[in-house]
Amino acid sequence: MPRHKFLTGLATGFTPVIDAGFSLEDYQHIDLSVNNKELSQAQLDSPDAFQKYLDTFLRKHDKNIAYGGYNEHRGLYKRSGLFSAAEEEELIRNIHIGVDVWAAAGTAVLSVLDGKIHSFRDNDNFGDYGPTIILEHEAEGKNFYSLYGHLQRSSLAGLRVGQEVRQGQKIAALGDASENGNYAPHLHFQIILDMEGKEGDYPGVANRREIDHFLANCPDPDLLLRVG
Repeated sequence: MPRHKFLTGLATGFTPVIDAGFSLEDYQHIDLSVNNKELSQAQLDSPDAFQKYLDTFLRKHDKNIAYGGYNEHRGLYKRSGLFSAAEEEELIRNIHIGVDVWAAAGTAVLSVLDGKIHSFRDNDNFGDYGPTIILEHEAEGKNFYSLYGHLQRSSLAGLRVGQEVRQGQKIAALGDASENGNYAPHLHFQIILDMEGKEGDYPGVANRREIDHFLANCPDPDLLLRVG
């Protein structure tokens, strides 16, 4: 039985993770993998150029929010030594293990479930999460975690470990490129079964050698979001 089996009954329908004013009909899946030949490396390397690509994509589909990326092999991380410094191909981190939700800076970020603050940190390396909040949840006697990355720095002000949050409660807002790790504004959302001793941070991109471990520990976020 999969370790994440207990998660399957926690959401019965679409669960907003950003501003509840957006409905399921506002969302459009986007392919940001290396298989997307319409997306150039130059666009991936520049937050402004990438935002223009997103805007054009959403206008084409008459939607407001782009999302996707779980277990997606991407070229987005080539620009940062945080992911691409390894000399061996199978050790380069380029497989995304969360879901990205692309929306405007300042958009509210919502807790997907009742829980409490496990940890938080400003992971301010180039290409990193930037401000990050991790919540702890409990279901069927098991603890698990949800990670929210690329936030505004002001979202971390006044937080304390153990602080309780309710499902649908605003816990943060999306940051812009100046504070979110140098990306077009978006939320990185990830489910984590075992934090493995980490606080305020957990890998959101894995290499080929370790991908099986990370996919097992970080099941598909759509188990909770129900967008796809």
